[in-house]
Amino acid sequence: MRCHYCEREATYEAEQSGVVVGLCEAHFKQRVEELAESDELASLRDRIDVESSE
Repeated sequence: MRCHYCEREATYEAEQSGVVVGLCEAHFKQRVEELAESDELASLRDRIDVESSE
């Protein structure tokens, strides 16, 4: 399988609802960094912290 973003061989594959997407090492790291900096993840962390302290 090839990377979704470039023509390199995919190192990682993810599947959801029968759709498979591959990512090379570089694009996988880039996506993880983007997710780590996202507002959605920060919101989820806050929600988990609030729920776990109750």
